[in-house]
Amino acid sequence: MAFTEAERLAMARALELAARGPRGRNPQVGAVILSPSGVVLAEGWHRGAGTAHAEVDALSHLPDGAAHGATAVVTLEPCNHTGLTGPCAEALLAAGITRVVYAVDDPGVASGGGAERLAASDVDVAPHLLRDEAAAFLEAWVTSFRLGRPHVTVKWAQSLDGRGAAADGTSQWITGPEARADVHRHRAAADAIIVGTGTALFDDPALTARIDGELAEHQPVPVVIGTRALPRRAKLHDHPHEPIVYGTRDLQSVLADLRDRGLHRVFVEGGPALASAFLEAGLADRLLAYVAPVLLGGDRLSVTDIGVGTIGDARRLRIDSVTTLGDDILFDARFRERRAWPDSSAAPAAHTAPEEGER
Repeated sequence: MAFTEAERLAMARALELAARGPRGRNPQVGAVILSPSGVVLAEGWHRGAGTAHAEVDALSHLPDGAAHGATAVVTLEPCNHTGLTGPCAEALLAAGITRVVYAVDDPGVASGGGAERLAASDVDVAPHLLRDEAAAFLEAWVTSFRLGRPHVTVKWAQSLDGRGAAADGTSQWITGPEARADVHRHRAAADAIIVGTGTALFDDPALTARIDGELAEHQPVPVVIGTRALPRRAKLHDHPHEPIVYGTRDLQSVLADLRDRGLHRVFVEGGPALASAFLEAGLADRLLAYVAPVLLGGDRLSVTDIGVGTIGDARRLRIDSVTTLGDDILFDARFRERRAWPDSSAAPAAHTAPEEGER
């Protein structure tokens, strides 16, 4: 599929606009309207349930007839259903749009099909411009939508010989300042950060996100899983958000509750038992392993039993990137059997149909 340079720039801009929308049950979507010559006519983004979708928001900034013959560039396939708002596909047709460029297919059973509706009305539909970038941006939303739980990133820091702590249990600091700063960037991008009670009691972490030494604008909600109570003087009680404590190891129910609270990006930080439990249960979508050039020896492994009894049962990973951070190395990986955004021809059914007001 051929795309113009103006369309590529417009899609990059649409992704920037999408990020302005609120996190939650609805996808963050951005749109740009281009004239036939490639000039930007209008921009828009989705501001939450019940508000105009990105395409309609962009069209609302134009006088009647100004979009006739124009191109709509949008990060997600225009929807084809009526909820609290009407179908975007119909709004684009009514405005006289003659070409639609989008990045990723809508995975919804009810909301999908916009591309087919547009093509049936002789609109030139061009899919998958900057698909990988848009899929990565919407990865958390589509995981929540399809699986009924938040997107889960499991992180650990380890020595070169695979240890998460020294023999006496101390683990601060295995990695250097550059790696720790990177962890804080990932914290700031998460909706919730999870630790077990062992980590909460032994390390007494603050679980805040700090950028250049200052509290980040967005702070993840601290979550503790385990049966032991937090001391009244624990640093977690000074967090900007009140900690959520679950006295259970039923990770499925924990994740379902977090999703119901509108928390769709979960960052699991520790310790080894909790990280291993997520891995064994098949609830990890992304892995961040920070490896430091130190040797610790001993039996305090960074990952323990994950239910692999033989090499044939090994959990195979796809390494998305390898990054040097000071003296340390970050491996960013996902499981080979799992795609961030499935091909439309092989997409499993969504966990639930969109609720009223959702896309």
